[in-house]
Amino acid sequence: MSSRIERAITVNWRHQVLFTQNVFDTENATLRDALVDGEKREPRKTLIVVDEALAKAQPTLLSQINAYFKTHSDCLNLVCEPVVMEGGERTKNSYFHVSEVQSQVDRYHIDRHSYLICVGGGALLDMVGLAAATAHRGIRHIRIPTTTLSQDDSGVGVKNGINAFGKKNFIGTFAPPFAVINDFQLLSTLSARDKRNGYVEAVKVACIRDAEFFDRIEADADALALFEPAAMHRLIYRSAELHMNHIASNGDPFEMGSARPLDFGHWAAHKLEQISEYRLRHGEAVAIGIALDCIYARDMEFLSAKQCDRILRLLERLGFTLWSTDLLHADADGKLVVIEGLEEFREHLGGRLTITLLHNIGDGFEVNEMNLPKVMDAIHELQERAEGRKDSKIIPALG
Repeated sequence: MSSRIERAITVNWRHQVLFTQNVFDTENATLRDALVDGEKREPRKTLIVVDEALAKAQPTLLSQINAYFKTHSDCLNLVCEPVVMEGGERTKNSYFHVSEVQSQVDRYHIDRHSYLICVGGGALLDMVGLAAATAHRGIRHIRIPTTTLSQDDSGVGVKNGINAFGKKNFIGTFAPPFAVINDFQLLSTLSARDKRNGYVEAVKVACIRDAEFFDRIEADADALALFEPAAMHRLIYRSAELHMNHIASNGDPFEMGSARPLDFGHWAAHKLEQISEYRLRHGEAVAIGIALDCIYARDMEFLSAKQCDRILRLLERLGFTLWSTDLLHADADGKLVVIEGLEEFREHLGGRLTITLLHNIGDGFEVNEMNLPKVMDAIHELQERAEGRKDSKIIPALG
């Protein structure tokens, strides 16, 4: 004889992204109001982690943060000087940094009604987010993204994680932040490469969700290539909105199923980042991954040649190179290592391969298998496109 007790559990999350300029200006109430959140109680204890590269690029930032919390000390309590930590993908390659953040949480008695704020790029946000999600089984986390990529994509999501066992984001959680604050001023000291890096995620979400947004990016392409602020702000806002819409309305915010449409172009990109030892930025790898999957979709007669060409040309107009010799990296048996990305993607999704491709710009759909000879052809075409030639060249086997 057996028996069972079963109940449906529903959890409601509020996910908010706020847009502002000069978030740490003492006259700007955006951060203060987000932290106070209408509650009347003693000043909120706050621990802040700041990206080291940002602190160097904006030398007055730390003093601005201190002045902000001193001005609002009636309701905010900065428990210590901002903790400056290395950003970039290296910070995600060891659990040591997560423990380092959690040691500060413990030292300053940051509890579930306190706040852990991270000011930095996507990699640091991922790592600090993991620390926040696992200390006390979850403390309130505020993200202040400081790169184009993190403001329009990764920073507005609900994922946290670090790399392990040679795989990107192998250890992580799904935990919506208490709030995300996008401060456009924080983008001002980025290099051209890092300003451009986030454009590709806007192209990605436009390709799978919003043809009108794709048209808008095309119209703004020259201004975006010159990093004109108004065009960048339009791109970031709409991209963040589309990513938020997907998280809130697709019915699977924590990816319990096998579909990950927001990872269009990512199966190859994640592997390329690893192969290149993260010499390729995430956005640069995704641009190559999108180009690869668009050519594949065209060759499989899913996507028209005209629309495929529009996508590739837009990526190039925005300044992306759609080729890397890392695509040709082979193992000891002569097999292309990038193809391992398909198996790792399948495993990461829970056992069933699900790849998003395009029927049209703005119209994504899913397939559960990939034709490996056609993938090879797509890689070959990207190589020819980069080299400006049409003759054939033998490249390593798929295996």
